[in-house]
Amino acid sequence: MVLMKMKFPFEKRVKLAQGLWLLSWMATLAGAFTFTLGCFLKTELRRRAEVMDNTEIHAVPNTLMIVGLASLGINYFAGRMCQDALDAGRFPRWKTFMQPYWGVSLLFTLLMLMAVIMSYAMKGNLESSLKIGLKNGIRFYKDTDTPGRCFQKQTIDRLQMEFRCCGNTDFKDWFEVQWISNRYLDFSSKEVKDRVKSNVDGRYLFDGVPFSCCNPSSPRPCIQDRLTNNSAHYSYEHQTEELNIYIRGCREALVNYYMGLMNTIGAGVLSVFLLQSSVLVSLRYLQTTMEALAGQENTEIETEGYLLEKGVKETIMEYVTPVLVFLQLNQVGSENTEA
Repeated sequence: MVLMKMKFPFEKRVKLAQGLWLLSWMATLAGAFTFTLGCFLKTELRRRAEVMDNTEIHAVPNTLMIVGLASLGINYFAGRMCQDALDAGRFPRWKTFMQPYWGVSLLFTLLMLMAVIMSYAMKGNLESSLKIGLKNGIRFYKDTDTPGRCFQKQTIDRLQMEFRCCGNTDFKDWFEVQWISNRYLDFSSKEVKDRVKSNVDGRYLFDGVPFSCCNPSSPRPCIQDRLTNNSAHYSYEHQTEELNIYIRGCREALVNYYMGLMNTIGAGVLSVFLLQSSVLVSLRYLQTTMEALAGQENTEIETEGYLLEKGVKETIMEYVTPVLVFLQLNQVGSENTEA
């Protein structure tokens, strides 16, 4: 059963070819736009690579860059075919090219749709990556003399100031790590000795945060140490008073930033996907209506175009069956070799 058959008089074929030519160039620009979005997202993710535990999230920008580049080639050839469709004598030369063209086009169009889905579905992966990455970043904050970690302090400080956040989950994460290097501690001080001795691991822990956690919008001078000691500060109650440091954790801030970015990009790429699908559907109609002219002396007659010559199930099985037969032959051949 032919799927979605339509009749195309000569004038309608010409308009289809001309409209598709314009549409293919719009899709080419959209492909370049997709590639640019992928590069931008890749750059933004690499900027925060030091506070991410893995690079699985990079699958989204990598896919966008691949399909963006592929879209340039797919739509370039679509435009060329539209030009040749205006001359019935030139279009048949594309006949042997069409089958691999459709395979490649459908593959990368589906990849584009997959990139859209991933841009909305990667929140859990992103959050777990940031949870471990930020935890390590805070732990290594003090290691300014350690090779490979020299800029960790600068990275965390800039991150907290830029995203107006503090700690991983919240500011209390800084209470659980020694974020001041031993070289800046006065071990002759009784307070320092007592704090180090009171800790099983011999770490200097206290209820303070780095300067980058301070909120400049607060009218009160920043209180960044002894945050839980009400008597250490005048007119201060840490349980009821709004602290003048950032309350929001950096993991939440970064997840919101990147998911907002990817959701926006996903909406843009979805529009590109719909445009690309329109190109492929129109090109299929153009191909089938031009093939109907083969062997005809009068090239201005009315022809029929369709999306699929058979039903969806029959068409899928037509392409899947040879692949299955090929795999079975390979399996039998390997078994015979082993025997």
